[in-house]
Amino acid sequence: MVVKETNKVDPVWDDLDSTLGQLFMMGFDGTTVTPQIKTLIEKHHLGSILLTAKNLKSAEDTTKLVYELQKIAHDAGHPVPLAIGVDQENGGVNSLFDEIYIRQYPSAMGLAATGSTDLAYEVAKATAQEIAACGINWIFGPCLDVLTNARNQPLGVRTSGDDPQEVSAFGVAFMKGYKEAGLVTLGKHFPSYGNLEFLGSALDVPIITESLEQLSLSALIPFRNAIKHGLDSMMVGGCAMSSADLNIMHACLSDQVVDGLLRNDLKFEGVVVSECLEMEALSHNIGVGGGTVMAVNAGCDIVLLCRSFSVQQEAIAGLKLGIENSMISKDRIRQSLRRVLNMKSKCTSWDKALNPPGINFLSTLQPSHTALSTKAYNSSITVVRDKNRLLPLSSIIEAEEELLLLTPLVKPLAASAASRALSDSVNAGSPEPAVWERSASVMSGERVFRELGRSLARQRSGRVLHTSYTANGLRPVHENLINRASAIIVLTADANRNLYQQGFTKHVSMICNMQYSAGGEKREKPLVVVACSSPYDFAMDTSIGTYICTYDFTETALNSLVKVLYGELSPSGALPGTISQSQKLHTSRQHWLVEAFNDERDAHALDTLIKTVIEASPPSQRSEISSATSNSFLLHHPEVLESHFVVRNSSTQALYGFCSTYFFKTTGTGVIGALFVDPARRKLSIGHSLHNRAIRTLLQREGIKRFQLGSRLPSIFLGIPTGHSSERKRLRSWFANMGWNTALSRPVCSMVARNLLTWAPPDGMAKSLQSAGAEFDLVYGWEHSGPVLDHIKTSNRQGLAEVYKLALTDPTACGIIRAKRPEDQAIVGTVVLYSMHSHLAEFVPAIKDLNEMVGGISSPVISPAVGEYSTLLQGLILLGMRQLKQQGCNACVLDYMDGDGNFDGLSTMGFDVLHNFEEVSCDAATWTMVPPA
Repeated sequence: MVVKETNKVDPVWDDLDSTLGQLFMMGFDGTTVTPQIKTLIEKHHLGSILLTAKNLKSAEDTTKLVYELQKIAHDAGHPVPLAIGVDQENGGVNSLFDEIYIRQYPSAMGLAATGSTDLAYEVAKATAQEIAACGINWIFGPCLDVLTNARNQPLGVRTSGDDPQEVSAFGVAFMKGYKEAGLVTLGKHFPSYGNLEFLGSALDVPIITESLEQLSLSALIPFRNAIKHGLDSMMVGGCAMSSADLNIMHACLSDQVVDGLLRNDLKFEGVVVSECLEMEALSHNIGVGGGTVMAVNAGCDIVLLCRSFSVQQEAIAGLKLGIENSMISKDRIRQSLRRVLNMKSKCTSWDKALNPPGINFLSTLQPSHTALSTKAYNSSITVVRDKNRLLPLSSIIEAEEELLLLTPLVKPLAASAASRALSDSVNAGSPEPAVWERSASVMSGERVFRELGRSLARQRSGRVLHTSYTANGLRPVHENLINRASAIIVLTADANRNLYQQGFTKHVSMICNMQYSAGGEKREKPLVVVACSSPYDFAMDTSIGTYICTYDFTETALNSLVKVLYGELSPSGALPGTISQSQKLHTSRQHWLVEAFNDERDAHALDTLIKTVIEASPPSQRSEISSATSNSFLLHHPEVLESHFVVRNSSTQALYGFCSTYFFKTTGTGVIGALFVDPARRKLSIGHSLHNRAIRTLLQREGIKRFQLGSRLPSIFLGIPTGHSSERKRLRSWFANMGWNTALSRPVCSMVARNLLTWAPPDGMAKSLQSAGAEFDLVYGWEHSGPVLDHIKTSNRQGLAEVYKLALTDPTACGIIRAKRPEDQAIVGTVVLYSMHSHLAEFVPAIKDLNEMVGGISSPVISPAVGEYSTLLQGLILLGMRQLKQQGCNACVLDYMDGDGNFDGLSTMGFDVLHNFEEVSCDAATWTMVPPA
């Protein structure tokens, strides 16, 4: 039933109920046809169905289920077959799994790691052939999101990476493969889920903060190219959009996004599908009936409702009411109908729908698809670093020695909103866990990791010890096994979102680095870290010497990993996106003479430059350097080498630009602590020239291991300032062009608690701290330095040792608050407490900025082995606030806090964010300088 050139449709569609049914896609619970879905098809003429992991047991059962659904529609008199869609992205997101007939392939990012769009095309085609054989005609892919912020994003390896051109190339390759197998395609998640900001609860809608112009320059590129190559349909997300030019609660309900951006600007003429209107934030804020009307009026052709029969009926009733009340025109309905019918004509007919190829065809595909799966996984495994040449393991571990495997307890990625709901129901005890294990993402993490342990054991004659780890951290059982084993493998899965994995791995690394032989010589124990989902876990952390990425933790991926570990396979994968590209400096248009800063000559001119930069900022954008002076940048610290640079007018002595650098010998970190240019002389390459000179100087430091943007000492700029959206984008873009991988930035901030003299701790906090099982005390002076400095070695963050040494040598104005285990008095947490008269306060402009009696709390270090991180941190800060209050301070500054943390606890204690920053680090060994033109 195809669209006629006259833009009219067959008279059969004069029946409103039949027409409206084509404008919905719905799901249902169960692996067989339910009365509810039967009613929706027969009575409400439902035109499209979404099948998820909860519906699909096996290829054979799926074929039967799809046939039954189509037969019901046929017998009910539907003019055209049902469009039946699934998420089948591979990697960790497969709705349909069958050990015999359905092959497993790498995730989108895993395929990007192969570097081959041809291989991506073949995998996409094979995937589509398999599900098409079961009668499915619509694949929910490709995923076209660009990870413009790689950290802490839920999409992870479901997207090809952070480079819009690479995401675009692989997205088009996937799309062409799906089409070749006869399926229609769906791009997602427009206008991009690649840099969502999450506010907390399920009722808070994730937000896109980029402006339309910023989206157009990056995130929209893959969508635009997919449209040019014939994308059939597009899913528009339910996220909010908030920037200077947009304020939208839900993208899929906005005509600005659907009719404006997608239809008019990007010229998309295919079918637009809304995000599931059952998502809690949307249904709670608007209601499903009203949301359906808004979605259709915005330009959506199909409204998605995943599972609840009562909600689905509410949506149908809402749409009918919208038409009756003339809120939606008949022309608008017919427009969507034409698009839906046109899409269906490309992928299905009654003959095709009632005669799927089925199991017999799948049997013929199996041999070639098995070979393709093995080839794809073997080509994706990436050895990012192997500094000490630990691979293959057979060359460093004897047959009689033991190998230890440490794996996290994780659940597979949910394929969709619907299967995520299933995951929640499993946690509540229904359905049977065994069903979940087999139906989504192949196997649960625990089961697949057990199989990995067996595979490792089968490949060697020595023993393989295997245990898991959790958010409880490193336990005595782990320590005993580490001491026994001759080599250790630690697996992580999205450690950037599961921070306990990061802490655990770093703790294991520290133990391995502190091993000694029987003769007393230091002997580093071999450690291999494997990121089996997001490659960003330790991509930039060179303290992890051997680092491998598999991009998913399916059994097939881990089989290829075993081959790499034992030298049976030479890995050829490369990290996708900008992270793997050589960091290059763009050649400046002009090369300014950069001179070393001379305190005597330049101090007054620097004070003038700082004042000029502050005055040029809008009143709403209070500068982070508002209380800084030229002295604020001069540390004069024995363990920090500092070099500062200026571009100046030698005739007038005026400074046009300034850059400060510090080299912290204890961690081998070279830091750019500040870089600013006279606002009247920006875009003349002064900043480029200063930056290049700074990097060249830091590269020459003996023992340099990494570079960092942002310094905790002095803490004028803790990183790239991010307090204002437009300025943040401009600065991130500038530093990215200079070679910094801003996609891997780490949020940090300074905070302040005011009115300390009338402050009291929250009710119950003191009591809850007692349950943390720690004793707290406050010590002053260098005699306490030994245990404190040993404790802070559990963190390799820049500037820690220097801050603590400053505090320990200034006992009249600084102290250290310690948290200790009662049983052995071992230190498990510390913070620095300092007054506004301390030497340390000179390097914290926020202290002067408050213009009242103020004290500071700095540099918390909590042992990685401690599970009660938040409780201990609150305890240390609470004691600090009490002490400052006793000293007569009316405000307390936290001058360096981890922005990834949950600030609920700190805000409850009275703290507000003062300044936000993004700290960026990179490996000095991989930095390449571009010679001047």
